[in-house]
Amino acid sequence: MGILDGKRLLITGITLESSIAFHVAKVAQQEGAQLVLSSFGRTRKLTEKMASRLPQPAPVIELDVASDEDLAALPQRVREAGLDGLEGLLHAIAFAPSQALGGNFLTAQWEHAATALHVSAYSLKSLTMAALPLLPEYGGSVVGLDFDATVAWPAYDWMGVAKAALESTSRYLARDLGHRGLRVNLVAAGPLATPAGKSIPGFEPVADMWGQRAPLGWDLHDPTATAKACVALLSDFFPATTGEIIHVDGGLHAVVG
Repeated sequence: MGILDGKRLLITGITLESSIAFHVAKVAQQEGAQLVLSSFGRTRKLTEKMASRLPQPAPVIELDVASDEDLAALPQRVREAGLDGLEGLLHAIAFAPSQALGGNFLTAQWEHAATALHVSAYSLKSLTMAALPLLPEYGGSVVGLDFDATVAWPAYDWMGVAKAALESTSRYLARDLGHRGLRVNLVAAGPLATPAGKSIPGFEPVADMWGQRAPLGWDLHDPTATAKACVALLSDFFPATTGEIIHVDGGLHAVVG
């Protein structure tokens, strides 16, 4: 018996086996969850390939979180994929154009910053609201993936701003959906060798120093601890926790470098 027995979950953000979301999906299935995955456009074939590598193959639905049409169709597509409801979802979606990263904070145009904010932060609200008809009348859990936004990281630039907006968005969602018993929390992971992490030019020095400074150490190539934290929050093990940011970073956030 697993901690997610009977839970039906929507998992976003799987592109490669190194994706944090892939490991969340894997652990979730091991703990008894039924899954539907989402992807869109050219990345959907990658997601479908990864879906076949899970302990149990999972269906993949089309969902671009920047598309009002896709968001409106989400409940129907989840039902067509074989799930008549959801108990939770994982928001593992982040994107910023290259012009908004890698030392381009001062030169990035609004259109670049706006894309980062829309896809990486506002989408937590739009995805949650789109999934609301599928979630229980009372209860459920929304978990998002974060990277500590309390400081300005080298090269992170407008993605750092977007993560700060994501953190604030999660708190407002927790406030406004608490009457439904819906919990909204984030997991702030340390740097991992994921597709998203590798896409940030100049971020390598930050990642390289993590294992040296984190009290518990840190393995850039092992998302398991992060995945387990997400699964715990998607379970019923945190029934009175919402609006929270759980750090899974080897403890680096708690110490002075």
